Amino acid sequence: MNIPLSGPRLWDSLMEMARIGGTPKGGCNRQTLTDLDSEGRHLLQRWAEAAGCTMRVDRLGNMMLTRPGRDPARKPVAFGSHLDTQPTGGKFDGVLGVLAGLELLRAVHEAGIETAAPLMLVNWTNEEGARFSPPMMGSGAAMGLFTEAEVLAKQDPEGKEFGAELARIGWRGDADPALLRDIEAYFELHIEQGALLERAGLDIGVVTHALGQTWYEVTVEGEEAHGGSPMAGRRDAMMAAAPLIAAVEEIALAAVSAAGEPGRATVGRLTVYPDSRNICPSRIWFSIDTRHGDPAMLARMGEEIRARAATIAAARGVRIAVEEFWHAPLTPFDATLVGRVRDAAKRLGIPHMDMPTGIGHDAVYVARRVPATMIFCPCHGGISHNEAESITPEWAEAGLRVLADAVLATAGIVKG
Repeated sequence: MNIPLSGPRLWDSLMEMARIGGTPKGGCNRQTLTDLDSEGRHLLQRWAEAAGCTMRVDRLGNMMLTRPGRDPARKPVAFGSHLDTQPTGGKFDGVLGVLAGLELLRAVHEAGIETAAPLMLVNWTNEEGARFSPPMMGSGAAMGLFTEAEVLAKQDPEGKEFGAELARIGWRGDADPALLRDIEAYFELHIEQGALLERAGLDIGVVTHALGQTWYEVTVEGEEAHGGSPMAGRRDAMMAAAPLIAAVEEIALAAVSAAGEPGRATVGRLTVYPDSRNICPSRIWFSIDTRHGDPAMLARMGEEIRARAATIAAARGVRIAVEEFWHAPLTPFDATLVGRVRDAAKRLGIPHMDMPTGIGHDAVYVARRVPATMIFCPCHGGISHNEAESITPEWAEAGLRVLADAVLATAGIVKG
């Protein structure tokens, strides 16, 4: 069946949405629950309603834009992502998945196609976590991994509450977020946020699973000393923290699975006390983010970090505490839906490969409750969460066509 999907129209929509919160360097600052977020939501609503959809909004602000299906017994086949951005974000992270879903709805509407199952486009609230932490609150609470109350009570750095800001911008709905567990399937198209596809010269990543993640908080406690005092006998927390931080990369690269996959690890935050130029610090705090596709290797990375910390603490006369902060298990995506994405890429003749996601997405939380999968398209240099984030119209259209094929194969087209 000829479905009038339009790559140029998708690209134009991406550029129009990017003007809301556009930055001088060509990126976007459309953080969650701001007036700009509200403006972007209203634009999406107008576009989707013009394509024959009705909208419901739940109590966390998740937008559900639905086109009815023929079979009343079928649950919706859902797809989407998020419109919120980082403070210095790009035009495509999250937005591509939402607007590709919109283009699918537009094309189906224009062709007068009827599906057996309803089609539902979802814009999840606060995927980025830039203003309110943690990320992926809308999908996490909808899937029952957070409570509504704890999400609504979260505060931004200025002390403004999530629930109050959601109400202020007019996007606190009355639907139960648990409605989003009552779907048949969920697909999410996203830029890779890495350079594997670009380097391989491929246009589609068939995402099979999400890596397991464990985050740690490390506190090193020593003793303050004047910068002019002799080096011998110092219990310098910084000089103990430094080799442990350096070891994090070493431990990740050495954690190679049977499939040849190394670990990933990042030290992203660090604080120093008393933070004076001429005092060796008595306390250092830093974060460690570890990720792996093999749960045993992920656990081994944690064990190695703790062992290295103990060795350094004994040698330096300091105390080092390594505390687990957060864990997300390795999450496989639904094999049937993964197969549909793979089959779509093959049928359309689009170069593709199987791959994991090392980054959290709404689809990862959704996959814990309902069948879900992801589709990646390349981004230049793997650059994301950056105003320089860039993709080509051809990559966007390839992602759109694979998404549409897999979604319609799942929802079923009614003939006659």
